[in-house]
Amino acid sequence: MAAVAGGVQVQDVCLASSFTQGDLRYLKSQFDIISSGKPGNVTATDLVSGMKALNIEGSFTSEEIEGIISQCHSQRPGCLDFEDFLRVQLELRKTGRGFKWSPSKGGDSSFLTSSATTLVHTISDSEKKAYIDHINTYLEDDAVLSKVLPIDPATHQLFEIVKDGILLCKLINVAVPGTIDERAVNMKERLNPWERTENHTLCLNSAKAIGCSVVNIGTQDLAEGRPHLVLGLISQIVKIQLLADVNLKKMPELVELLDDSEEFEEFWSLPAEKVLLRWMNFHLKKAGHKKPVTNFSSDIKDGTVYTLLLHQLAPETCSLEPLQVEDPIERAKAVLVQAERINCQKYITPKDMVDGSTNLNLPFVAHLFHTRNGLSTDNGKVDYAELLEDAEYDTREERLYRMWINSLGIETFVVSLFEDMRDGWVLLQVLDKVAPGSVAWKCANRPPIQMPFKRVENCNQAVDIGRRLNFSLVNVAGSDIVQGNKKLIVAYLWQLMRYHLLQLPKNLRLQGRPVTDLEILRWANVKVKNSGKSTQMESYKDNTLSSGLFFLNLLGAVEPSVVNWSLVTNGKTEEEKRKNANYIISVARKLGCSIFLLWDDIVEVRPKMILTLTASIMLWSLSHKARKAVEGSFEAT
Repeated sequence: MAAVAGGVQVQDVCLASSFTQGDLRYLKSQFDIISSGKPGNVTATDLVSGMKALNIEGSFTSEEIEGIISQCHSQRPGCLDFEDFLRVQLELRKTGRGFKWSPSKGGDSSFLTSSATTLVHTISDSEKKAYIDHINTYLEDDAVLSKVLPIDPATHQLFEIVKDGILLCKLINVAVPGTIDERAVNMKERLNPWERTENHTLCLNSAKAIGCSVVNIGTQDLAEGRPHLVLGLISQIVKIQLLADVNLKKMPELVELLDDSEEFEEFWSLPAEKVLLRWMNFHLKKAGHKKPVTNFSSDIKDGTVYTLLLHQLAPETCSLEPLQVEDPIERAKAVLVQAERINCQKYITPKDMVDGSTNLNLPFVAHLFHTRNGLSTDNGKVDYAELLEDAEYDTREERLYRMWINSLGIETFVVSLFEDMRDGWVLLQVLDKVAPGSVAWKCANRPPIQMPFKRVENCNQAVDIGRRLNFSLVNVAGSDIVQGNKKLIVAYLWQLMRYHLLQLPKNLRLQGRPVTDLEILRWANVKVKNSGKSTQMESYKDNTLSSGLFFLNLLGAVEPSVVNWSLVTNGKTEEEKRKNANYIISVARKLGCSIFLLWDDIVEVRPKMILTLTASIMLWSLSHKARKAVEGSFEAT
């Protein structure tokens, strides 16, 4: 039976109970670092060298650790998986030494100060101020938050306010409007611990759904207002908001940035950050600057690029005078004076610019782009209507699989799905998560990969593993993935996601095998019927599902208190269906389900999305039942 703590799944319940949620999340992150290149297992040598690299104090020898490993009964002699790694920690604690962490000589800001695993982190005051200013600007008119806004950046007020989860849910909706149905947020003045946890669960699942990485963040972290984790999450949400419209669909004038030799689809698939770099270089080239900008840190820290860019965008108010200033800080100050003249002085300070802070330079550039992009609004060169209509479905599919992959917590964060698939490395990481042990890492090629045949080798292995997992891959070769064949990549990813969904309940069922699509459907119908409701699902294509009533009944069946029935409509009109669908998604996420569909996936009854929703609710229900059983067994003892 699997225990889940802090997003980390541990099969041995008693083992899991020996650690706090924070312990498990942190130890999992350290295990992943130590096992880099050989996902899933480490040797005694790996562990010793890894502890040295991480500056773990203590006199542990290979012989000592090998002795402990020999008692772990590992499935692979001489190697540890994550649960074996946890057993090693318990043995080391018994010796009285435990893991004692000290600050890295390289200046790492995080470290453990005692075997009690108390995390100490420094945070950037500049980033805190920038994000608080952002929050104050975009949420200043919110009636619910009026009692706590504006936030004073000179205090720790932000980290107290986020403890009820309301502000973070509101901020997510600012970044991607409509992500959270605010009717599902607990907003009364005094929330009990359970209601706060519901808000944080909704927040984290919604953050995943819009593209944030929340692998090492749990509800307890938000409830305690841990500054480094709170700021890390907020920075991602702010970035998503500022980059949301940096695409051809929202801003057709970006067509001006296309090279003459470039295909439309190539530009369409560019991540927003690369589009911003392309935009900067477009104007810098006009200004006579010959060296392309490739990043938001070292390439712009001397202020030259910003001076030229501002002058190109607003020559009437922004001069080239900062280039005459020798001192870096003074030049940065002069640049920001220019930016202030066109109302673009946001997010960065002179020191942030000189330090090359990517986290703050990127928002500054995005804000400048939105305020004054200097592009022509004459988009008559291209017939966008047809192109964008054709790309709409690709965008929906791309979003689904990208968010799902990022939620798995693999080493690579996927920004552009089809582009990031082409070297096969991401696919192999996902396969290793979904089907542990399936990847022959000794035969895999880690990026950057210069030689094309090395990419093909990775993709061929991914295709071979897919066939072993009984995927339908007729006439599919690794070269198809390398070439970026969208149709085949989407077909492969759907089968991989479906395989994952059907595998998840495996350890929670007595038969110890994956469930089938039909079993999930039958489970859902039995749940609803046993709750006294009459709605049923004939198939994943059943048009009656568009009303949303079946899924609301299902959610109410697995957790009676989660649905506020006074908010449920009859689901007759399109507007009533939309309201129910939005509410379903937020209630499911509030419950703890990781889902990536949109409200119209329910209203339009898209079978694949309906299956993922049903399977996610089933997984939560079985996991909840298993946890209750474990708690009951602990109470009995």
